[in-house]
Amino acid sequence: MKTKAEHDAGSGASLSGVRICGDDSMNGTIELKTERLLLRRHCRKDAAILFRNFGLDAKMYEYSGWNPYATEKMAEETVQRFLDSYDNPFFYGWAIERNGALIGTVGAYDFDEDNSRIEVGMSIERASWGNGFASEALTCILRYLTEHEQIHTVTAWCASDNIGSMRAMQKSGMVQTDMERGALEIHGERYDKLIFEYAVER
Repeated sequence: MKTKAEHDAGSGASLSGVRICGDDSMNGTIELKTERLLLRRHCRKDAAILFRNFGLDAKMYEYSGWNPYATEKMAEETVQRFLDSYDNPFFYGWAIERNGALIGTVGAYDFDEDNSRIEVGMSIERASWGNGFASEALTCILRYLTEHEQIHTVTAWCASDNIGSMRAMQKSGMVQTDMERGALEIHGERYDKLIFEYAVER
């Protein structure tokens, strides 16, 4: 498996190319910046955009099987849950902005403190596909979680037909570690479940 050190070519814990806005001792969801993106906490006005650009577009949940923004009310409730969780230092949920516009979301969840593992998931609006935003945001989050939050292993999964997600994870330095054949049933179709990891040796 490729380690964080191999992927970052000896960058250490500097998070070069990623700017952390705030106190370095903070945990949880803090503001992060990459070359092209701002990763920030959600705000209430995000709900309308998430409903319009994510909830109403079937392509956005084609391979996930769930849609937390399917209605305006669901989008508002989902964003409110994010807002209510930001006092929790183990909650990680970001809105992804490009030039002031909300283009995606990324979060980490199911933190296993005993084994220092956490799972990530993200989504980029269809109008912004093909620009490398997913891998750019994911690389930022992986480095933040492992270097700043000191979490050893970050995992993620995708359906075998979800080529875009698979490529974003690979470009971000994640390595496929397993495949569960036929493990996903989404909208009546069965897919293999591809498991990826980003691990740090300490």
